[in-house]
Amino acid sequence: MPRTDLSDQAIHFTQGPTAEAAYQRLWEILVDGRLRGSDRLILNHYRCVCFTEAPLAALTDGLVNHWDYGRYAPFGLIFDKRWLYARGARPVIYQPLAEADALPPSHQWRHMTYDPTADRPIDFTWEREWRLHADALPFDASCAGIVVPDPDWEARMRAEHEADQDWNVVAYSQIMDSSLAEQHREPFRWTITALREP
Repeated sequence: MPRTDLSDQAIHFTQGPTAEAAYQRLWEILVDGRLRGSDRLILNHYRCVCFTEAPLAALTDGLVNHWDYGRYAPFGLIFDKRWLYARGARPVIYQPLAEADALPPSHQWRHMTYDPTADRPIDFTWEREWRLHADALPFDASCAGIVVPDPDWEARMRAEHEADQDWNVVAYSQIMDSSLAEQHREPFRWTITALREP
């Protein structure tokens, strides 16, 4: 039976100062075909690709903490956790910084400082973070889906894809018969998950 408090998927959310910027960032990632690792807030500057395993029902506005630390925009890529696990992704280990050295070097990339008793409490557990220790994670539509805020953004994404394909067909028709050019039209292969209903 599915659990409401735990997801079998993990999402990499994009960031941006506006929804438009986050959406454009998502397109850039899709064109690149890989998620690039970062060493931001990671012990000893290990490069990792980061995800959240928070359930979709808890993410209607994206990965948000209204109290502190920041916000990720509601645009991203969603993966089956088993697929990520098979590539080496693991949940982070929330613990005091003083305990990080107890981890073997091969696992220190999983450390995330947690200290709710500090003068300025450190608590990122709301992210429910998974990490993959890698410079980059290649992906395509066979292993990843797209996350957008609502059906309007989904409709825009599909329309922009169709407009790009129309342009490609016009370009090909300059060098070949238009019926042959039409055969170069690519279908939209991505599964899209809208976080909010209309």
